[in-house]
Amino acid sequence: MAELRARYSPPWADMTIIGIAGGSGSGKSSVALEIINSLNLPWVVILVMDSFYKTLTPKQNAIAHDNEYDFDSPDAIDFDLLVDTLQSLKKGRKVEIPIYSFEKHQREERTTSLYSPHVVILEGILAFTDSRVADMLDIFVEADMDVCLGRRSKKNSANALVQRNSELTIAEDIIIPRGIENKTAIDMVVKHIQRNLREKSEAHYLELQRLGKQVEEQPLSANVIIMDQTPQLVGINTILQNPHTEQVDFVFYFDRLACLMIERALDTIPFVPATVATPDQHIYHGLRPAGTISAVAILRGGSCLETGLKRTIPDCITGRVLIQTNYSTGEPELHYLKLPQDINDHAAVILLDPQMSSGGAALMAVRVLIDHGVDEGRIVFVTFAAGKRGLQRLTAVYPDVKAVVGRIEDEGESRWIEKRYFGC
Repeated sequence: MAELRARYSPPWADMTIIGIAGGSGSGKSSVALEIINSLNLPWVVILVMDSFYKTLTPKQNAIAHDNEYDFDSPDAIDFDLLVDTLQSLKKGRKVEIPIYSFEKHQREERTTSLYSPHVVILEGILAFTDSRVADMLDIFVEADMDVCLGRRSKKNSANALVQRNSELTIAEDIIIPRGIENKTAIDMVVKHIQRNLREKSEAHYLELQRLGKQVEEQPLSANVIIMDQTPQLVGINTILQNPHTEQVDFVFYFDRLACLMIERALDTIPFVPATVATPDQHIYHGLRPAGTISAVAILRGGSCLETGLKRTIPDCITGRVLIQTNYSTGEPELHYLKLPQDINDHAAVILLDPQMSSGGAALMAVRVLIDHGVDEGRIVFVTFAAGKRGLQRLTAVYPDVKAVVGRIEDEGESRWIEKRYFGC
């Protein structure tokens, strides 16, 4: 299978990082917030360097409480952690952002999770100080009251780093005098980000198209399990396909079919030997799941399968991902994510989506699970109807993922199951 593995990169991989620097009171935060508000997108976040202050020693803590500690010194920032965090985000991984308490001058035990931003705005006085951070920045912005608007081409950024007074300084891409009032300079940054996001969106869509052509002639993987078309299953499918079936009947029979598919999915997960004593005190040697089984529904359609899931595995832990197709670009987009705690330790994760056509949402959902520590071989994708090309894409990129499919649908069939199930 190794030679058939194709490559898939989600749109948040190799994200754009915008560095905003400037002295205290120069309007860095206001500029960053104005950029966020102008973009009005859920995939742009602000990463404040204050979160990466080092935990102080007792001696340093006493100095800080006397207002004598220099928090504007590069030595006050944990640049190693900041660099690791940015590199992980660049690779599409989930990271934990520390929370710094200025009251205690210590990092708190809790952290803030960050995953899948397309653009990160790094804001801080020392944003350009460390060359490792500067090398990852795609555009440099300085909020400065005294310098006129300036611009330099990104291709010369590598030559713009100069050493002066033992501190690293950078020739900025954009210098913003008058801070938030300078709408022209802020608009320049916003348009740069919008152009960058548009280019990434087009590249992601083309990659999905290329992947479809690459696997077009390949047979379905052995890990694709198509439900046996027994008379019962064909009868249920006949009822579901009939446009005159009442909604209450549609829901009843779809839930029944969902139970059968979940039961088939359970046949693919690992079991270990188990021994129990019967009521008559006879010893029975059987099997039990090798660990916790959880499920993640791809909204909104994945919710259709949850009734069957709960009937089959009543105590199953569930999560949610909302992936929607952008109708203007055809690109799947991750809008919401809520996964079960410690999902990386679960023996199996069942991914639910009643219908799969191109496979874009399934590819993205599997990538999300892998980025959160779930081994590819522990993922079971369950769907009522799937196009052959979508299944080929999924198994070409993730050959160890198992898929349980109710039936193979015609290519390009529109999504209709959730509309019939929910009545809207």
